[in-house]
Amino acid sequence: MTTITSSRGHTEVVSARRTELRDVSDIISLFSHFTEDVFGKIDVMHLLEKSNLSLILCNEKNEVIAHAAFLDYPNWNITDQSDWESFLHKNYLNNKCTPLNTLFMHLFVAKEEYAAGCSQEIIRRVFIAIPELQFILLFIPLSLLHCVGEVCCVFLFVCFVLFFKYIENSYHFLNIEKPQLEDYNDLMPIWMRQNETLKETYSEYFLADIIEHQDEENQAVVCEVNTAVGFMSLCSQVDVSLFHACFDLGPFHGLCKPHPEDVLKASQEPSIPEDRHLRRNLIIISELPKGEAITISHTELLLDYITYKDFKASASPLLETEEKDTFHPVYRGASNAVCIRLFCIDEKYETRSLDFLHYVFKLFPDKDFCIILVPHHVPEFCLIRSFVRVVPYFTTQLGHELYVFHRAGLLNYFITADFQFLTFQDIEYIRSHYNIEDFIHFNHHQQEEHGRLYHFALNPIFHHYTKHFLKEILRLAHKSSLYYPIYPQYEEGKFQNPCAHSLTSALHYMVPVRPRRQIVYPLEELGINAPSEQVSKDQLSYSLNHINRKLITESKTSINSRIVVVGASDVGISFLETLVFCPHLKFNNLTLISIHGLPGKDLPASKHRRFLINSHCFNDEDYAQMSLCSWVNIVVGKMIGINRTAKYVVISKQRKVPYDYLVLCMGQKYQVLSPTGADVSKLPTNRDVLSEWPQRYTGKVPSNHFTLNDDQDCLKAMHWLEENIVNSEGNVIVYGNTIDIYTTVETLLSLGINGSRIHLVQPPLSSNVTCLNNSEIESAVQEALSEAGVSVYYDSILAQWSKGDDPDLITCAAFTTNTKPFKLQCSAFFSFAYRTVDYETFKAINDACLVFDGRLVIDTEFHTNDVSIRAAGSLTKYSRKYYADECTHSNFNSKEIGFELATSMLNLFDPTLKPFSKPPEGMDSLIPMYKGCKIKGGILPRGCNYLHISKPEIPIHLDIELALSDHGMEIITGKARHGNYFRMHINKYSMVDSITCFSKTPFPVSNYICLYGQHERLLNDLHYRWNEGQITDLYSYFREPWSMAIYHDRFIDLKKELRQILLSEQVRKMTSKCILLFGQFVSVVHFGFFPHPSPKPILRYLHRHRPHLPMYARAAGERGAGGRAGRAGL
Repeated sequence: MTTITSSRGHTEVVSARRTELRDVSDIISLFSHFTEDVFGKIDVMHLLEKSNLSLILCNEKNEVIAHAAFLDYPNWNITDQSDWESFLHKNYLNNKCTPLNTLFMHLFVAKEEYAAGCSQEIIRRVFIAIPELQFILLFIPLSLLHCVGEVCCVFLFVCFVLFFKYIENSYHFLNIEKPQLEDYNDLMPIWMRQNETLKETYSEYFLADIIEHQDEENQAVVCEVNTAVGFMSLCSQVDVSLFHACFDLGPFHGLCKPHPEDVLKASQEPSIPEDRHLRRNLIIISELPKGEAITISHTELLLDYITYKDFKASASPLLETEEKDTFHPVYRGASNAVCIRLFCIDEKYETRSLDFLHYVFKLFPDKDFCIILVPHHVPEFCLIRSFVRVVPYFTTQLGHELYVFHRAGLLNYFITADFQFLTFQDIEYIRSHYNIEDFIHFNHHQQEEHGRLYHFALNPIFHHYTKHFLKEILRLAHKSSLYYPIYPQYEEGKFQNPCAHSLTSALHYMVPVRPRRQIVYPLEELGINAPSEQVSKDQLSYSLNHINRKLITESKTSINSRIVVVGASDVGISFLETLVFCPHLKFNNLTLISIHGLPGKDLPASKHRRFLINSHCFNDEDYAQMSLCSWVNIVVGKMIGINRTAKYVVISKQRKVPYDYLVLCMGQKYQVLSPTGADVSKLPTNRDVLSEWPQRYTGKVPSNHFTLNDDQDCLKAMHWLEENIVNSEGNVIVYGNTIDIYTTVETLLSLGINGSRIHLVQPPLSSNVTCLNNSEIESAVQEALSEAGVSVYYDSILAQWSKGDDPDLITCAAFTTNTKPFKLQCSAFFSFAYRTVDYETFKAINDACLVFDGRLVIDTEFHTNDVSIRAAGSLTKYSRKYYADECTHSNFNSKEIGFELATSMLNLFDPTLKPFSKPPEGMDSLIPMYKGCKIKGGILPRGCNYLHISKPEIPIHLDIELALSDHGMEIITGKARHGNYFRMHINKYSMVDSITCFSKTPFPVSNYICLYGQHERLLNDLHYRWNEGQITDLYSYFREPWSMAIYHDRFIDLKKELRQILLSEQVRKMTSKCILLFGQFVSVVHFGFFPHPSPKPILRYLHRHRPHLPMYARAAGERGAGGRAGRAGL
């Protein structure tokens, strides 16, 4: 905060922040007649959207008292924005303005009496926000020269006057020199303000010792502004061999001098694919402090820096996979680096920290690199934002991040030349499929201002100038936004050529854009009222990354804490997704440990995916649009140990993955069930063996025994079946009583295995709730199994399996029942009878002394008994102190659990979040209640598509639920045995509580998920129409045009807005108006006509989302109204 004084002597304490759209009206209120004369006609919304930087000054009452907006080209249209530099050099001699160090003021407004003080404060803040900035320029008409006081210097040009503000007039360059012992007293207050770790590590007189004992190898420098304000200690003796084992230093030649015996390449180099784009060179000319220039070829950068053998879709250098014969260069040369041992600076001057390095490289003229080691938990400070973070090897246990700066990075000028740019033509598709409007407002961007980035390769020593490079691309190409798509790995074609997407250094400066949920349109029913092809067409899914002028000057907060997630379950993926899509945070050390890596690597609609039930948390399109491999280190392996003291996870092959925070999301898995060993010749019954069942099998698992837990298990099983079973004889036994037994049987039938060869054996139920929990669907499934010739056995416990000539195969399986045992010949055995925590996972947890009580014990904030270890999902249970043993994460939506887990951890890292207030006394003993619905779907026997959507709860038998007095209403159409069954439960509050579908015809699952939790009145007066007999088929009913608005991803925003209106103080006093508003909502959304007067929120909603919802009639007076007929609901 800063105090400014008005022309009348009044004072205000002001603070600066970025301008937001909500400030527009306040900014306009500060306009005067002088504003338009100086700056021309200004559209404030448009200016804020296009400005590189805009700042607001607010007083203590949060009132806006000043605003300024800055762009990287002149404020009057006196020259083309791409050519202003040559214009200045031609008309204003001896100026040192470059695109790197210059911005132009396009607007400044303030309360009149505070204008002088506000202008100085805003300019000071701008120089602080952009350390490279040296000049702020302003053109004003010559006719106004007599009205404007001298800003700094004035240049005349025909009809315009150029004012400029130089940094030295507003903000000091730091004076860097060798320290003297008398500087100690000035530095101590700064030293004492550092974190406790630093103070505890070094003594009170440590600074004095460093200053006093300097030599050629150990130097110190101090920065002064009248008095000492900063200090740096350096050492030129650096053991770089330690760093070679921990970091990928290839781009920096290992921090060593070149040597003829260096081994830089493996014996066999992979060939580099040709690409027409690579033949164009991008030249960067940097002016060094000594005046020398270096030229770097784009092609050379690709060859030296980009590792083709490790290319993924994103070409991200952060990606680490299982190390197999990884080549590490060998460097023989001397160390080429100087190390910063200690650094502190007054926070008032910390943005000028880079000024130190000019002097440092003069002290060590034989060193090209300056490095600094920073602990993972230390927040990123101004100095290292100009350094390059070196990518660590994922197994390194060095508890620090390494940052590198090359002396050539001290450039003050660069030229971009000979670049190729393509306009992004498919911008409407992006607008309708991605939440790009979280970052830009399309109405202020022309079609030709959107560009697509194909290639970006930059020498790593210049990575801190990436944003300036992108800013120049936007200016020179007359663009306002850039987009970079990342396509999934499984796709083939020209876009999968690694050189077609060579973006390596710019990705972390862009923001990932969340995809939007899409409506599945019944195109035939909609006819001419269907949306355009740009909205409804199926296109190759990709992850979208974005940068624009505003984002160029907004820095992300870097988080270096090592967050290791174990398990690629829905919970784990949701957790990572939430962190990755935080636009203002950059997580540098996210690691996922998974047996098979990331899911979603297979081709869409692969048949092997039908083996298991689908949770519908994520699908192939979701994985492609997330592209987690661009942001997360993937370690392929299985956790077998946790060392809580040293903080690392042991995975297969005894590799160690260090962590600062460990997140366990493995979930429960199907395990190999041990036979009871009962001698069936003695005719035992289930009563004789139940005490010993179930137990985990500890021997060698036969090769024809399958437990399916993920897509890779299913793929392996399908390949084995195709090779050994499909075209031969022999029985397939499917054992278990979960819903996966039915999807597996249907998949076996679809592979061509005759039903008479399939034996479905079900063990005794552990509760009275069956997996389908619907007697009508169960009857239909049993009928389908009978028709297919599948044999079904009930209440059967596995007693023995015998092996024939091949000890690796099960040839016969015996089961006990409530009466007499039976035997079955067996060629393949699928087991779904025993789902629990994996033994190796349990052993790792137990050996680490984490509390395990049947499952891993957590509290309501996901904490285990170790503050650094969190857990979520079906692996966990709540502590017994909550008295909620039956309520576990298994009862809730996994995607919601992962989101809440990430939200709880963001409080540790996100500086913008306010700390949570403590819950009221007694409330901390309550477990959280989640609202997301539980979903399961798949293909059951007879090829019927099954979907069940229900509220999160402990399951109870459907018959018991129907008998409850407050159950609500059941709406059922069709019959399960006919393959057209649709059941919807409306609870006592008239809300959709559950949905069950069983249909031979595929249906839009994502649409039906949107129906959950809706009031029946929003479903076109569902209750009334059902009672009147107007609904005979719910499938057809929810394909009607009126329902499309409910499936729209912004429908929830409309509901919230209307709810706020209904709850407002004025409307609450007038019940009749509440009823009228609700009636108008139903009329517009469901019947397609607009009552008078039309409700503005609904009109805005339909107008804003017209591309997605063209089937609704337009309001009278709206442009295009009266066009196409046949609108929704008519």
